[in-house]
Amino acid sequence: MRLLGLDPGLVKTGWGIIDSDGHRLGFVACGTVHGRRGGELAGRLAHLYAGLARVIEIWRPDGAAVEETFVNRNPASALKLGMARGVVLLAPAEAGLPVAEYHNKTVKKALVGAGRASKDQIGVMVRHLLPESRPDSEDAADALAVAICHAHHTATMQRVALAADGTA
Repeated sequence: MRLLGLDPGLVKTGWGIIDSDGHRLGFVACGTVHGRRGGELAGRLAHLYAGLARVIEIWRPDGAAVEETFVNRNPASALKLGMARGVVLLAPAEAGLPVAEYHNKTVKKALVGAGRASKDQIGVMVRHLLPESRPDSEDAADALAVAICHAHHTATMQRVALAADGTA
């Protein structure tokens, strides 16, 4: 199964693509959609959507996962980030992909075992689990972490479903 992980942001949105077969993971690609600074918000959101749509068109994932954003103290920044997050949720949904959401502590716990892991710890674990990956930014590394978290949760849920059906 090919999975797309997304780390939302208005200025930089990280994306990461992995292949998952149970708990076996393979790196496919990662990068960052760089938003335009300044200008009207609608145009910036359209630019973000177009960049994500291109990623989805090129890599053809089977599902997507988005990291929930933390609450910002600045209301105006929080509102803009929320709008960017809406676009990040919309792009894979419009492409017909199932979209999961994970709290950042859930992602950190899935990779490092602690919900308060640092960005450096996440980066180390991403490179350990996906040695071929060379994320171009912390945002891309975070997106790969979201994809890995989703892969692990998906594999677990599939095993639970099989056990419930009595076929495991």
